[in-house]
Amino acid sequence: MSTKFLLRTIFDEIRGLGDNLGMIKVFLIHGFEGSPNGGWRSWLMEELRKRGIYACSLPMPNPKSPILSEWLDEINRQISNNDNDVIYLVGHSLGGTVILRYIEKYESKNIDIAIFVSTPCEKTENRKIDSFLENDFNYESIKERIENIVVIHGDDDPWVPLSNAKKIAEKTDGKLILIHKGKHLNDSAGFTELPECLDELLKTIEKSSLIGSDIN
Repeated sequence: MSTKFLLRTIFDEIRGLGDNLGMIKVFLIHGFEGSPNGGWRSWLMEELRKRGIYACSLPMPNPKSPILSEWLDEINRQISNNDNDVIYLVGHSLGGTVILRYIEKYESKNIDIAIFVSTPCEKTENRKIDSFLENDFNYESIKERIENIVVIHGDDDPWVPLSNAKKIAEKTDGKLILIHKGKHLNDSAGFTELPECLDELLKTIEKSSLIGSDIN
């Protein structure tokens, strides 16, 4: 059975479970000074679309001078407008940080997985993002609200210490994936693809479905 056919079968069965249940939607959140199509995000969206999965990279307001409340409002607007759908969240760098803040603040019931790529959870040398990291996170609430959490991090990230990734994974009982010599896992480090992220998304779709076949 082809991957595309399998995924469409999964979606058909999921939709058949109830009139109020919509489709799977993957929202990608870029980081500080980032853009929706930068790095591996364009590649990931295309790979998901090939498999019949809706994917959208959200443009965050004022990425060079980010304001936490504005970023939270934008994510909340998108998720609220799709409250009948199953939401998958992927955040790179500060995009992951704001996802942590979002899950902590809002009790959204339709988020199935959150993937944190090169995500800081403690203050960095960048003073422009201090408001995102002013206080520690309520990891217990985050863990209770999201069943599937994955942390992907370069083992030599020059901007976000590896200890941040280990802390997020440990505090949330998440899965930690280390990329050897991955640095900040952005285009500057040569990462225009991130198959580890794609694999985790597809595994979650498979796990949440009624079909036990492998997705390759």
